[in-house]
Amino acid sequence: MDIFEKCFKYDEPEKAKAAGFYPYFRPHHAKTDTVVLMEGREVIMLGSNSYLGLTSHPEVKEAAKNAIEIHGTGCAGSRFLNGTLDLHEELEKKLAKFVGKEDAIIYSTGFFANQGAISALISRNDVVFIDKLDHASIVDGTRLGFGEIVRFRHNDIEHLDKLLAKYPDKGKMVVVDGVYSMDGDIAPLPDLIKVCKKYGARLYVDDAHSLGVLGKNGRGTADHFNCTDDVDIIMGTFSKSLAAQGGFVAGDHKVIDYIRHHSRPFIFSASLAPALIATVDKALEIMIREPERIENLWKITKYAAEGFKRIGFDIGNAQTPIIPIIIGQTETTFKFWKLIYDMGVFANCVIPPAVPENKCIIRTSYIATHTIEQIDKALEVFEKAGKQLGII
Repeated sequence: MDIFEKCFKYDEPEKAKAAGFYPYFRPHHAKTDTVVLMEGREVIMLGSNSYLGLTSHPEVKEAAKNAIEIHGTGCAGSRFLNGTLDLHEELEKKLAKFVGKEDAIIYSTGFFANQGAISALISRNDVVFIDKLDHASIVDGTRLGFGEIVRFRHNDIEHLDKLLAKYPDKGKMVVVDGVYSMDGDIAPLPDLIKVCKKYGARLYVDDAHSLGVLGKNGRGTADHFNCTDDVDIIMGTFSKSLAAQGGFVAGDHKVIDYIRHHSRPFIFSASLAPALIATVDKALEIMIREPERIENLWKITKYAAEGFKRIGFDIGNAQTPIIPIIIGQTETTFKFWKLIYDMGVFANCVIPPAVPENKCIIRTSYIATHTIEQIDKALEVFEKAGKQLGII
């Protein structure tokens, strides 16, 4: 049997393209902003995770340019060997302080941050408990570790309690998203902390979609609930509010130092480029300096959520700038996506396995620099598409 046989038989993308409904890998031809150029025309962007709108900020771009002038375009090696710059260490200190922890470690992607830190921490005699809606990077991180993996129902504290009770003599860690990337809801950290303390489990929170969104100056989910000291590990990404690429994990110095010396994705990957480090550093500075960005993000989010509900769409339990529009069947979701795209709005079409069967969504997300006029236009487009397909 040919190992490539499955590849040659795989034709779902070709079928979708032939039908005119393929929504993925759509290039745009201008800077990431609230409006982008796609196929030669302007469309309103409701699919970006640039929550604070900093990817095109002039100070951020200038910081990246200056870093290239001083340090060049890359480090040509891993952090473990020749690839550590003073920029890396300075940013790690700033990030640790920002999220209220002793130390931090920077990874070249957010995916690697979860994959690398979780796999380093989970040994053969350990058990890791993950929410069923945790991000794929968390799932893959647990698979790379040598411990047992146990999944609990989404945000179901009673279920987690029963599962933790089964492992009295094991090392235990609970891993959750602070904000869930498809549903847009928030993990109930105070309740999670109580059950973790009850069974001596450590708590790891992925704040990829929380930084720049929740807490004072965007410090994340733990700050939002005023429980930073009770969360053991805080992970964050640079590819959303912080306008670049990469990720970090923060916690007690001894824990971070252990990860630094045992995490394979960290040790065996090239270090993050100087321009990206400088970008994050400047974006973090602006995020702290201009709290009005977060205030406007929430104003836009509330306006959009109320608009969708008023029209008659189901947005589930969305509590953040991620607002899913629940459509249902895959084919209908593809058709809906195509209609809104043709009418000038880009959003993300999400189908299984990212969501359950018959729970397909159009995932919308919001930027602090969106205008009310842009949201009104988007709502009008969604309403037309919804009525045309009989969804509303």
